Amino acid sequence: MSLETRSQDEREAAQLVALQGLMALVQDHNGSCFPAGEVQELADLRKFPVLRKDTLHDWQVSDPPLGGMLAENVSHIFQSPGPIYEPGGSAPDFWRMGRFLRAMGFTAADIAQNTFSYHFTPAGMMFESGASAIGMTVFPAGPGNTAQQAEVAAAIGTTGYVGTPDYLATILAKGEEAGLDLSRINKAAVSAGPLFPQIRQGYADKGILCRQCYGTADAGLIAYESADGIEGMIIDEDVILEVVVPGTGDPVAEGEIGEVLVTVLNPDYPLLRFSTGDLSALMPGQSACGRTNRRIVGWRGRADQATKVKGMFIRPEQVATLVARHADVDKARVEVSHNGSGDQITVQLETDATDAAAFAGSVSEILKLRAQIDLVAKGSLPRDGIVVSDIRKLE
Repeated sequence: MSLETRSQDEREAAQLVALQGLMALVQDHNGSCFPAGEVQELADLRKFPVLRKDTLHDWQVSDPPLGGMLAENVSHIFQSPGPIYEPGGSAPDFWRMGRFLRAMGFTAADIAQNTFSYHFTPAGMMFESGASAIGMTVFPAGPGNTAQQAEVAAAIGTTGYVGTPDYLATILAKGEEAGLDLSRINKAAVSAGPLFPQIRQGYADKGILCRQCYGTADAGLIAYESADGIEGMIIDEDVILEVVVPGTGDPVAEGEIGEVLVTVLNPDYPLLRFSTGDLSALMPGQSACGRTNRRIVGWRGRADQATKVKGMFIRPEQVATLVARHADVDKARVEVSHNGSGDQITVQLETDATDAAAFAGSVSEILKLRAQIDLVAKGSLPRDGIVVSDIRKLE
């Protein structure tokens, strides 16, 4: 808890030291995929390219199984869709999920029913290792077999549920049908799906504290709610999190939605500016629970907004290139629609310029498609993280 309540200056100083040590490890590693470079301050991370999942996949195809990346003390290898391979380490609480479980009130006295999959993907093991760090007892249920899930929970006295937000409601309903006593379940740690307010309230009405976390198979825990704080999610102490314009590494303003990048300060499997592919935003202020790290709002969509038009893809990276080429353009948004007879592309540019023709050459060269260009006032485009909007209605 002391790490979670230190000042932001103390946190950033410690993270800088850890990052410099991590960079030394990475750059000494033979076959390391990350470029060399010095880090004198955390902002120097912006000098390095964004690591995206398609790049990671290509590295792994060329140099299986982990793409030549630094990976020490590997005890497991998992596979996520892509396919992408992720290591599991032998270090205690390798994915740091114990921090989330502690923050929401789990203790060694709890019996947790872990309904995340233990097959192929690491979700089950991620929470298993976090529970082990606390000393909890775990029933490794995995997903499915709902009637048996309810029977087990009643028989062993499950006090905590671990899984997707809505599956606990299914287990509880099955238990009620069977006349089983599941009243000892008083905590639910959820992830991997949206936690709607009505679902959280439904659990609260049954005396169940429900909190969520945000993490990925590659990075582990990224952010989490605590027992006393559900306004936003607190960033994990071992993660440096950036929110950037989709398709770039350029930061957005606080409160503006953008693409989430994480640098994971794990010497056994360091990741540098890894794109989760998700959209979120940084929040001002601190959690009501007393933890002092910055917070993010919940999931706000996917950053990979690539859309196919007339056999060609339009990607966020192309929009970023268009903005970078013109100093008088602050922001751009591409909208794809259908006018009844064919697809139509509209490029909206935030600029003080008045002649759309001045941008026609760049639009044609970069998008390689014919488009209408609309010049709009600076500050008028939504700050919602969307740079390629496909509004075609598919029948």
